Amino acid sequence: MKLSLEKKHAFVCGSTDGIGKASALQLAKSGCEITLIARDEIKLMNTLSELSINHGQSHSYLIVDFDDTETLEKRVTNHIREMDKPIDILVNNSGGPKGGRLIDAREEEFRVAFERLLIGNHIMTKLVFPIMKKRKSGRIINIISTSVKQVIPGLGVSNTIRGSVSQWAKTLAIELGPFGISVNSILPGYTMTNRLDQLATNKAITLGVHADQVKENWIQNTSLKRLGTPEEIANVVAFLCSDEASYITGQNLSVDGGRIGV
Repeated sequence: MKLSLEKKHAFVCGSTDGIGKASALQLAKSGCEITLIARDEIKLMNTLSELSINHGQSHSYLIVDFDDTETLEKRVTNHIREMDKPIDILVNNSGGPKGGRLIDAREEEFRVAFERLLIGNHIMTKLVFPIMKKRKSGRIINIISTSVKQVIPGLGVSNTIRGSVSQWAKTLAIELGPFGISVNSILPGYTMTNRLDQLATNKAITLGVHADQVKENWIQNTSLKRLGTPEEIANVVAFLCSDEASYITGQNLSVDGGRIGV
């Protein structure tokens, strides 16, 4: 399979680090034109310079903060109007909430996470939907977490909100399917990102051990006995965006090296 995405245009959220950045790079490599969406302009410019233009693409970026959903909606609306181009792919991806026990979580942590992870996704989807509907085609990919299938101890707020995002996506798959739009979610396992490093450090402090020991415990809870890479998640994103995945929708696809136990 060539997985060509030539003449396609993708909005990739949270695209300056980790899985989001790897996805943007892989989609561009496959011929897709990219609009990077994130809050740090320096990182956006650096990522923009790394995107392949071997297929004649003209990439762009948009500065938005997913914690400010009102501004997010305004800026994305204006960007869509100004660029006047079709949008074939939306990759919903943003940073997760901090770790900690669920019982210790403040109510405000849930509100912030819900706005960022679900309301942000919903706004982005509502904005691209009319364009995809008109073209009778579209791909919406949501980056969530394996906690949707098996909760991760110490990530109480994240476990809770990620579950709601999964149900939101499955509902959308039913509603948007008649318009030729697929909606799928990728559930990454333990993946080598800055967020994973932060989570390991925080858990190590709580347990009184070294962060490397925390990561080793995670590794032993996979069948493949290793951590994943952002590029391995990005490869699945590219596949789900391709014509070869045209009959896949409403799925929670785990990419976790065979995560087992807790």
